[in-house]
Amino acid sequence: MLQTYQKILVPVDGSYEAELAFRKAVNVAKRNGDDSSIHLVHVVDTRAFQNISSFDTAMVEEVTATARKTIEGYLEDAKKEGIKHIDYSIEYGAPKVVIAKDLPAENDIDLIMIGATGLNAVERILVGSVTEYVTRNAKCDVLVVRTDLDNKPALSKEQRKGFEKE
Repeated sequence: MLQTYQKILVPVDGSYEAELAFRKAVNVAKRNGDDSSIHLVHVVDTRAFQNISSFDTAMVEEVTATARKTIEGYLEDAKKEGIKHIDYSIEYGAPKVVIAKDLPAENDIDLIMIGATGLNAVERILVGSVTEYVTRNAKCDVLVVRTDLDNKPALSKEQRKGFEKE
């Protein structure tokens, strides 16, 4: 019997890798039937604001508004593809923990579909990759998306200039 996933978590940040993960999640949800649902999440990394001496809530509100606009585009695309059960949240905190531990526990997630990291080797050593952390720490299955819908390698950074959602 084939494994079916009912609750799929897809972290999105407007990047090309997140777009690939979203597209594949839509296909998985369609294959798994009407009971499957997708939960999109954008995590605002509040640690990025800790170094700003005069913490400005307007900055957080701007980041949140941009995230909401990006997610609304994903919601529209999913509905056009026939996905009936899709929702989203915008969370605040450390993306690694929110994606790997908090949301899966709160929402009974059985699959996380996440884009492959865009970090180079030095950046991974210094800050670590969210994708790497999620694959090591999530209690549910994790699918790291590295290819497009035709299972062809993702475009290189040069090939996808201008692709990232604003």
